[in-house]
Amino acid sequence: MALPAHADEYETNWYYEVDKQSAWQGDLTARLQAIEEVFAGRLGVYVQNLASGEAYSWRADDPWYLASLIKIPVAAQVLAERQAGTLSLDERLTLARSDFVDGAGPTNWHDPGTPISIRYLMEQMLTVSDNTATDMLIDRVGLEAVNQRARTMIATSGGNPDEIGPISKLVGVRQGVYGELHPDARALGGMDFIALRQHSVSQRGQALARVLGVSTASFTQPDYDHAFDAYQATGENVGTLSAFGDLLASLHTVQQRPGMDDVNAEQRQMLLDVMRRTRSGKQRLKAGMGEGISFAHKTGTQQRRSCDAGIAERTSADTVTAGPWVIVTCTRGPVAVSAHERALTSVGEALRYSGALGKPW
Repeated sequence: MALPAHADEYETNWYYEVDKQSAWQGDLTARLQAIEEVFAGRLGVYVQNLASGEAYSWRADDPWYLASLIKIPVAAQVLAERQAGTLSLDERLTLARSDFVDGAGPTNWHDPGTPISIRYLMEQMLTVSDNTATDMLIDRVGLEAVNQRARTMIATSGGNPDEIGPISKLVGVRQGVYGELHPDARALGGMDFIALRQHSVSQRGQALARVLGVSTASFTQPDYDHAFDAYQATGENVGTLSAFGDLLASLHTVQQRPGMDDVNAEQRQMLLDVMRRTRSGKQRLKAGMGEGISFAHKTGTQQRRSCDAGIAERTSADTVTAGPWVIVTCTRGPVAVSAHERALTSVGEALRYSGALGKPW
């Protein structure tokens, strides 16, 4: 993946790039700088007006860990296969014990052997970020197809597909992170990681050593935090926010987009409708943007990292206001998820009051 060399460093400098100059950009820059100082971490923000093409970037060309944002191209591939007639949303997949992955979502509440519809799995994957549902869908459509779907979506909007790294299964993320501590962890399965998740982050290294029957002295990273940093450096599930913004822009249904014929307007609208029902991240961008915005979005949360990304539209008719807007935001820094959510709420407020989403309301 062709990404800047300063990938993972906290920088003291800041910058923004725009395709056109507008009055709101300087205001938004000042607001983001102030939020970042309070947050004591790092922000990435990308905004594009899909009507005018005007774009704004705050570190959006740096590589960011995208976490569960990768579930959007998984859903897009499911719907592409529905469009092609090779898959039905009413088709049922049988939950196996080996499918279980730690994390949010109700799929883990079902017993192994339960048949579950693809429609249900896609809903849970997007609205509550269900990891087990995600990996079941990836197994159904194929990981290679998901990766090609993401690249096609980015290219369709004129972006660079090389700015997003390979997407992996969620169990693969766990194998990758723990594998940075000890290579034998790459052979562990979902139930092993569910057991490790029962321990606090500070105790997971010792718990892993017991599972593997090794000493922590044999670990190649000092702790889980460093292991996650090393995993991110591999480029898996990492991308620029501008490239992910291009991926989202391909879902815009105003016109049929060349290269997306196998995901027609009906399928894209279905995906956006599900994303509007997202229940995670209520205290992120939506909380700051207020009631005047409809936001079809997906959130992501991992070790010291959070994201929120989607397509925003004004709910009231306003001839002065353009849009819709692609918004992609990620944060990195503090341990507490609540700190990230406060920062993302503040970013939503900054977008609202700067005029980035049209005339402030």
